[in-house]
Amino acid sequence: MSPTSLPLSRRRVLAGSAATAALASFPNLLLAQDAASTAKLKVGLIGCGGRGTGSAEQALSADPNVVLWAVGDAFAEAIPGSLNGLKKFGGKVDVPTERQFVGLDAYQKVIDSGVDVVLLAAPPGFRPQHLRAAIEAGKHVFAEKPMAVDATGVRSVMESAKLAKEKGVAIQHGYCWRFAPGVRELYGKITSGELGKVHSVYGTYMGVAPKPLQPGMKKPDGMADVEWQMRWWTNFEWISGGPLLEQAIHTVDKIAWAMGDVAPIAAVANGGRATRTDAGNVYDHYNIVFEYPGGVMCHVGERQFPGCHTEVIDRIYCEKGIAVAPDTPMVLGPDGKKRTWMYRAQPGVEQNMYQVCHNEFFAALRKGEIINTGEYMANSTMLGILGREAAHTGQRITWDEMWKSTQDQAPDTLAMADSFEIAPVPVPGKHKLA
Repeated sequence: MSPTSLPLSRRRVLAGSAATAALASFPNLLLAQDAASTAKLKVGLIGCGGRGTGSAEQALSADPNVVLWAVGDAFAEAIPGSLNGLKKFGGKVDVPTERQFVGLDAYQKVIDSGVDVVLLAAPPGFRPQHLRAAIEAGKHVFAEKPMAVDATGVRSVMESAKLAKEKGVAIQHGYCWRFAPGVRELYGKITSGELGKVHSVYGTYMGVAPKPLQPGMKKPDGMADVEWQMRWWTNFEWISGGPLLEQAIHTVDKIAWAMGDVAPIAAVANGGRATRTDAGNVYDHYNIVFEYPGGVMCHVGERQFPGCHTEVIDRIYCEKGIAVAPDTPMVLGPDGKKRTWMYRAQPGVEQNMYQVCHNEFFAALRKGEIINTGEYMANSTMLGILGREAAHTGQRITWDEMWKSTQDQAPDTLAMADSFEIAPVPVPGKHKLA
């Protein structure tokens, strides 16, 4: 297969799910080892950007006998920077040039290189395909958020999670705030009922547009459409999902968490492009209301505006107080004034949520415990898509309607040198949910 092209049909992935599920389960070698096992675990990294490099760093820090064995990225220049950022790990980074893979098929080469664990950190438009390939190969997976950019991709993730259970391989998610000790303790008070009924939630993710984003961004001369869109992937919905999915999905996920991960009823939303002048097609702000059973309304305010107030705050209004996170998790009295509880870090307890995620993942593997968060992470991703599509269409969309959607934004085939027309910016009242 050419390193500059690959089949990218999630429809084909889904169509093959029944046959794939019928395959015999892989024997899980980790289950045959005792808790004190020191067998070397070989890790493969797919996606060598900042978050991917961070995931590799956390994996290498999580276990004394983990080695980075292979890396892959669509672009060659990403790999040296990633490996240079990991050089402090010395011999735990064992990635000779023959295990450095470049191109749109690099993910499969990493998977086939003899690794035990795969870290998925490429842009989320590729996540369903990469996850399916890793699970089919019997690899344990850490998957960054979000898990997909459309309904078809989410259903593929659900199928992969089911297949992982049959094969006995693990899936760990990258919804990192679920691993922050203080946030965990606070949300435990909510989900246990200690703070009484949840009346409403208001979560914000108000920041600036991530780099690279250039005012009036235009395709460089001589660069093909696909390469251009992949290099500036946060600006294109088919590969990033837009800012609500790519960035503010953390806030969406914490709404799901506060509500006990039960299914919502529907969403109504607004959004648009107020400050963006780039040639992409993603919105730069959303305001969403998720309707939940019992009359609970959960709100998300997201924007990427320069020169404006910024904050990332969860406010969960409960019967017995107001929970506030993530910075300095605390509970205020029902009047919103007196603080009744505040998280205090315990000495010796890891506080870095990214590291806690990998510590727990690798500790479970060593014990022969198979984590499978696939269904949960798919649902949280779909919740974000529900809010996004409510804004794009201008309609009230139910949870059931979203799951029945045939929306699939990826092309059936993709090559770096392809021409690929940019989908129009969604116009509420005109844009339709497929």
